[in-house]
Amino acid sequence: MIKNQKDNLFLLVKSLTKSEKRQFKLYVGRIHGNSDAIFIKLFNILDKSSSYNEKEILESGIITKQQLANVKAHLYKQILISLKLNPFHQTVRTQIKEQTDFATILYRKGLYKQSLKILDKAKNMAITHEEKNLVYEIVELEKLIESQYITRSMENRADYLIKQSLQYSQLNLIASQLSNLSLKLYSNILKTGYVKNDQEKKEVLEYFNTHLPEFNYHELGFLEKLWLYNAHLWLSFLVQDFLSCYKYAKKWVELFNDQPKMIKINPVWYLKGNQYLLESLFFIRDSKRYELVLDSLEYQISQKSFPKDDNIEGLKFLYLNTDKLNLCFMKGLFEQGLGLVDEIHRGIKRFKNRIDEHHIMVFYYKLACLYFCLGDNKTCIYYLDKIISNRSLTLKKDLMCFSRILHLFAHYDDGLSYNYESILNKTYNLLIKMGELNEVQNEIIKFMKRLPDVYPSDTKDAFKTIHAKLKTYEDDPYERRAFLYLDIISWLESKIENKPVGQVIRDKYLERSGNK
Repeated sequence: MIKNQKDNLFLLVKSLTKSEKRQFKLYVGRIHGNSDAIFIKLFNILDKSSSYNEKEILESGIITKQQLANVKAHLYKQILISLKLNPFHQTVRTQIKEQTDFATILYRKGLYKQSLKILDKAKNMAITHEEKNLVYEIVELEKLIESQYITRSMENRADYLIKQSLQYSQLNLIASQLSNLSLKLYSNILKTGYVKNDQEKKEVLEYFNTHLPEFNYHELGFLEKLWLYNAHLWLSFLVQDFLSCYKYAKKWVELFNDQPKMIKINPVWYLKGNQYLLESLFFIRDSKRYELVLDSLEYQISQKSFPKDDNIEGLKFLYLNTDKLNLCFMKGLFEQGLGLVDEIHRGIKRFKNRIDEHHIMVFYYKLACLYFCLGDNKTCIYYLDKIISNRSLTLKKDLMCFSRILHLFAHYDDGLSYNYESILNKTYNLLIKMGELNEVQNEIIKFMKRLPDVYPSDTKDAFKTIHAKLKTYEDDPYERRAFLYLDIISWLESKIENKPVGQVIRDKYLERSGNK
């Protein structure tokens, strides 16, 4: 049988670089006899395979079905140990933990002063790099040694350690509470999207205020401030206060700019902070600041000093291409956006095992929007079909909802009337099932149902009527979310003005920027 290619061991083997494979073989080859071991033979088979095929492995004769699970587990562990020993994967955190392990060994051998000396150096490194959890662990180990009255340490040593223990215990508690709050708000966004009414907004605000810990802002360190801004950011996104999103995302990025050494230690958080800042600017349509932030981000990550690993490379692909597409949407430069399509497809293929499927579907939605604005409805439908037919994951409701509505628009524009009614009914039923039939969607569905029966001479007036009705919802705090995913108003105006929708969006940008 051919199992799903996403076998953990297979994915790990395929993620290895040439140098990592070479190091692994040197690592296991240090023990005589390993070169003929079953787990090495399994490694070689997986390394040469293009997909995970358990039947082929068993037919090779190197292993029995009864042995396979244990050998795979052993190989997986040996690869991880090899990677851990690779200097490329050594971080400040691993270095501190390594020193703590050394100190623990010395303590158990009765070499207490040597142990405390290493712990003191490790603790100072942890404090410098804001690794407060590790600071607390080290202080607790120091207390353990001191409590045995075996070192005759300096006077007031106990009071000093107790004070440090309390200080870092409290800061870790605040960081934990803030990270819990942030995670909960993020979970709400994934499950339900933006708040849809006053009651939901009230519940979110009550939850936030109830779970926000008490703290003195001036006593917070880097990590605590990072989680604080993170929590406020997700709250702002939930209630669609995009100016507040911009405020806290900006604070997040400035936190790194004020302490550049933290970029190297926490590059993923730096990338995410910039991404949320750009997303906020996209929603408030501030293209000038958007371009400045994007240019700054591209410059920073192009520096040799910026960390590089598989995870970071995947995030750079994901964020930069999303940001460049969004800039094309803001400025109405859809032809320019076509230049990104091939790169996006290459990136999806390269990073398919490192990017979750939801983000791939978001790319497909953005590409569908790009081709829709260019008037290429068939290609738009091609990408939307990839989303609509996806059964392997539960997509965000908003993404599935607006994929269906755009699908309907594209079929109407392309004149594919033979299955128009079927698509319309499926879209309507899905929105009801998902609980997503708000006022904007409801008005659109009713309009699209009536549209085929409207006389050609009355079509423009029909579009003017629905346009006037939907314009009243643009500033509604709960209905405007419909316009964040799909520029319905510009599509309606393209029908009224008899112009391509992409041209309507471009004209609006030029008018906002004072170039028209």
